[in-house]
Amino acid sequence: MLDKLKINSKLLKELDFGVIIVAVIIVLFGAINIFSATHNKYGYSYFKLQILWLIIGLGIMYAIMIFDYSLIMNYATLIYWASIIFLLINDTLGTVANGARSWISLGNRGIQPSEFAKIGMIIMLAKKLEDMEGNINNIKNFLILCFYALIPMVLIVIQPDMGMMMVCFFIVLGIFYIAGLNSKVIAWGFGAVVAAIAILWNTPIMQGYWKTRLTIFLNPEADELGSGLQLISSLIGIGSGGLFGKGFLKGTQVSGGFIPFAFNDFIFAVVGEEWGLAGAAFLLLLYGILIYRLIKIAHSSKDIFGSILCVGIISTFMFSILENIGMTIGIMPITGITLPLMSYGGSSILTYFISLGLVLNIGMRKKKINF
Repeated sequence: MLDKLKINSKLLKELDFGVIIVAVIIVLFGAINIFSATHNKYGYSYFKLQILWLIIGLGIMYAIMIFDYSLIMNYATLIYWASIIFLLINDTLGTVANGARSWISLGNRGIQPSEFAKIGMIIMLAKKLEDMEGNINNIKNFLILCFYALIPMVLIVIQPDMGMMMVCFFIVLGIFYIAGLNSKVIAWGFGAVVAAIAILWNTPIMQGYWKTRLTIFLNPEADELGSGLQLISSLIGIGSGGLFGKGFLKGTQVSGGFIPFAFNDFIFAVVGEEWGLAGAAFLLLLYGILIYRLIKIAHSSKDIFGSILCVGIISTFMFSILENIGMTIGIMPITGITLPLMSYGGSSILTYFISLGLVLNIGMRKKKINF
């Protein structure tokens, strides 16, 4: 029985341990910064929880790597619709927090269904492109792909969680681009998104809270004691960090509580203030190594499903990193997107380790192995 839970030694030789090592280092670095942002009020609580999520995430990642990823492809439809049902439950029974119904409360904890829905969407699009033999420019095929992409995105907009909607949009964009979609269609897609935002802007769906979050980065001083305070404090903290930072637990903006959600959305501000430019560069280097290794696995995949699945996950990492860091330094809208593997959060950590497990599974089985 236990033998079935072991990964064959020949497969282990194909496993990219570098991905696991880098991911764990990022989470541990994040946990240290989470402790810095929360220890004054919560002691070791958030730090311990993040380490717990790391351990659970590694366990789930290992479980995903045991079985051939073709099994995931076979159950793609079930996985996708289960994630959609999860979103529907959230949209009707979920808890409203920060202007969005994005969480299902479970006692003192919560689950964010949209985190899992984006994985379901990636798996479904990869499966459909495999079935279509990559022929995305056939109008029927393209419309089918759009259908499966739009369902979770619409349900996320209804919450409304504009940050997660943006992540899903750029996942789809990355997949469509790599799959070879005509560039004119991509341009029209961008135009449609801009038009949709313009239409939604003056509807009840786009609440005043979200309008402010999406525009305050342009002029945070306009409400420096309100919605602009988070960004202003972040900029002060990062700017005062200098080359090597103020030192661990010595960030005045962080310890003073001037940066709301410093342990989550704005954790890069903690890095900038306490570890300085050197710490930020170290983190970016880790992300660069991680993404490079994921791209290598995507290139080596033996089938369309594996390659597209990797592309979707890589797109998730790349856009989330750019958006999160961009919003903390004032060049991107404040959307609430977490920094991959760094920010606090069980749903976020678990979905990223599920994603990495899927990519590593594909990398381990990039060629036929005789057992």
